[in-house]
Amino acid sequence: DKVKVFTVATEPTDGYARYFRSARVYDIEVTTLGLGEEWKGGDMKHPGGGFKLNLLREAIAPFKNDPEAIILFTDSYDVVFTARLEEIVEKFKDSGAKLLVSAEKFCWPDKSLESEYPEVEGKASRFLNSGAFIGYAPQVYGLLEDPIKDTADDQLYLTKAFLDEAKRTKLGMKLDTQSKVFQNLHGAKNDVKLKVDLETNQGVLQNVDFLTHPPIIHGNGQSKVDLNAFGNYLAKTFNGMCLFCQENIVELDNNNLPVISLALIATQPVPFFDQFLEGIEKINYPKDKLHLIIYSNVALHDDDSRAYVNKYGKKYASAKYTLSTDKLDEKQGRQLALDQARLHQSDYIFYVDADAHIDDGEVLRELLVLNKQFVAPLFTRHDELWSNFWGALSESGFYARSHDYVDIVKRDLVGVFNVPHVTSIYLVKHSAFDAINFQHRDFDPDMAMCESLRNAGIFMYINNQRSFGHLVNTDNFNSSVTRPDFHTLFTNKYDWADKYIHPNYSDQLNETYPIPQPCPDVFWFQIVSDAFCDDLVAIMEAHNTWSDGSNSDTRLEGGYEAVPTRDIHMKQVGLEQLYLKFLQMFVRPLQERVFTGYYHNPPRSLMNFMVRYRPDEQPSLRPHHDSSTYTINIAMNKAGIDYEGGGCRFLRYNCSVTETKKGWMLMHPGRLTHYHEGLLVTNGTRYIMISFIDP
Repeated sequence: DKVKVFTVATEPTDGYARYFRSARVYDIEVTTLGLGEEWKGGDMKHPGGGFKLNLLREAIAPFKNDPEAIILFTDSYDVVFTARLEEIVEKFKDSGAKLLVSAEKFCWPDKSLESEYPEVEGKASRFLNSGAFIGYAPQVYGLLEDPIKDTADDQLYLTKAFLDEAKRTKLGMKLDTQSKVFQNLHGAKNDVKLKVDLETNQGVLQNVDFLTHPPIIHGNGQSKVDLNAFGNYLAKTFNGMCLFCQENIVELDNNNLPVISLALIATQPVPFFDQFLEGIEKINYPKDKLHLIIYSNVALHDDDSRAYVNKYGKKYASAKYTLSTDKLDEKQGRQLALDQARLHQSDYIFYVDADAHIDDGEVLRELLVLNKQFVAPLFTRHDELWSNFWGALSESGFYARSHDYVDIVKRDLVGVFNVPHVTSIYLVKHSAFDAINFQHRDFDPDMAMCESLRNAGIFMYINNQRSFGHLVNTDNFNSSVTRPDFHTLFTNKYDWADKYIHPNYSDQLNETYPIPQPCPDVFWFQIVSDAFCDDLVAIMEAHNTWSDGSNSDTRLEGGYEAVPTRDIHMKQVGLEQLYLKFLQMFVRPLQERVFTGYYHNPPRSLMNFMVRYRPDEQPSLRPHHDSSTYTINIAMNKAGIDYEGGGCRFLRYNCSVTETKKGWMLMHPGRLTHYHEGLLVTNGTRYIMISFIDP
């Protein structure tokens, strides 16, 4: 009862909430001064802050004559408690001071006073910091008895009191130079170490120079990002599981859901934009509560953006788009979305960039439940450490890897983490709208936004409690080629497979799944999607270098083709290596399923080509053997719709496959037993994709 704890805060910021949470965890009762009042202490980017000392002087006046009363004062927005009040008081008493003030590495705001400070040994902190102090009530009041203007600098005020040797002696005033009670972080990055228990994930901060565990941590000056990182583990945020994640959550009322502005942002060509839009359709949220805006700065994505709004726009509360022809740069596009959110009086804005693919439709609801001003789901590239957040910043404000980055990305640590930079997908509450600024001389719009939020004291949280989606890899994406998505198997194999492999493909790997066999040892597999067929046909037709169907073929070693077709080889369109990878990843497992005992990984194939049959070109193919151990033949369009006739006849068995199915693959031995011919196409154009495997 004799210890009174005070802080000053005029607004309940995220930092204030963190401060009060840490106080609550350690049963520390804090009196907040100035809450809800106008801040009169000046712009704290510059010297100022006398207002808080005036508030404190008035608050402690009733205790000024009580020699047993102890006053603890701390800032709040950038302070965390890490111990109970009893431990704090004990360490104060052990110091032998009547009044103990925190110390830091820099003499601020008047560097000229540096020489007047008493010398300290080794790595001790020499200079006063006004962010925290503790003392007996008469001494604390005596420290504050001289008048100070609200806009004058509080740290300079206390510094002059300390440097007055007579006053310092009278007050029994000392600096906590060895960080026994207070740890100021600015300039002390190498002085401290976060120790996290591997079982509980609870952390303690140690001053490694003096082997102390300061119970009050202050992220003064430019160290606020460091405090945010440490704060993820301090004050019992974890106890084997994330306790912080369960605090202050809200239950959504389906009858009164927040209004959300949904901003879809395409600032660069990205692969699989159609699948990105499919992910947007998965979002489990009433569309009449969503105001949609699509910003496309890429001609490649304009048509899909327009088509999406035309198809689904009427379901949304409102829907609009801007296209590359509108000539808005990225800053303007993101700002337009934010302005629209204000116009619609949205409770939140949900930015989703085109490289962020939503796989879990609950993502928006799960973020809303967390009740944060800014929160993002963890999105990563498949099988990579590349993600949508940075765990730390370099001195120049760019990427730096934090000690926990890999653990968060791999989800070895699961929770909600305060981080300095987020991109690609994030939810922002309306209370943070005014803090956002996309303009910066040196930074891109994402970095500019994050800096503006950090400067405003708005915490950016990343949530990895479950997997909500992933990032596509845009590196080296060539949007100038025909059907560019098709070319990205090596950089986006999962998205490629999702778009181009038949949805029933994996069922066929189950030994109990029956594989159709229309002719002896001719197996029929569901291998690729319509998109695979359409895109590859489009690539071939755009290249338009069909052979003439004669025996002379300069593409082959020796220049002679015994059984010629009108075709284009995958080598000619730059897709040979991609197709060989396709054979390895998707064809080989099916071959091993039906031709037991034959293993060849990776499979070899010297000839991978698309054949075009037309009545007026080459309508059929004479009987022949293939130069292969086994052959695959994929139907690329629809019999009876795109063409009439056609098919494959195996002469030895007098067995024909004529009702071929688009995206289905015939697999059969190439030599000796399966002498076959291409049947006559009587109308239209038939396309098939052929590989002679292991010749």
